[in-house]
Amino acid sequence: MLKPSRWIAVAVLVALLAGCAGGPVRRVSEPAASVQQLTVQEDGNWSIDLRLQNYSSIPMRFDRARFAFKVGDEDAGTLLAEPAITIGGESADVVTVAFTPSSIARIVLADALASGRGIRYSLEGAITATPDDRSRVRDYDFKRNSQLSPVPGLPGVLR
Repeated sequence: MLKPSRWIAVAVLVALLAGCAGGPVRRVSEPAASVQQLTVQEDGNWSIDLRLQNYSSIPMRFDRARFAFKVGDEDAGTLLAEPAITIGGESADVVTVAFTPSSIARIVLADALASGRGIRYSLEGAITATPDDRSRVRDYDFKRNSQLSPVPGLPGVLR
């Protein structure tokens, strides 16, 4: 039979080993994107502030985001961003993308702005991202439906 001091030593050793087994949790979650702001330029093209969200517990490198972009029910075109940025765990960053919309999308958005109302939008496509340890590049399928509203005092700007 073991002496009480040996039982204590064994218990401390087991506790130390159990403490070493864990470490920080490395959770990789699907990223997300949304339009943070859309600005109509003087030439009719749009400047889109695209918010990229990293829900993982570790940093992720965002290399590409490619979406079919709709405003209202109309196809606006393909929104492509190649930011090549690393976003920290459970954080977000914004990239600005120059965008040339379809003619019908320009008209639909101009009508919404002229009447002072918001407009629905949708993004559907993929985000290419890699965990910071470079384990593997992956395309994450993504779809978002949301709404943009005019910003008071800033003509041609929706958020």
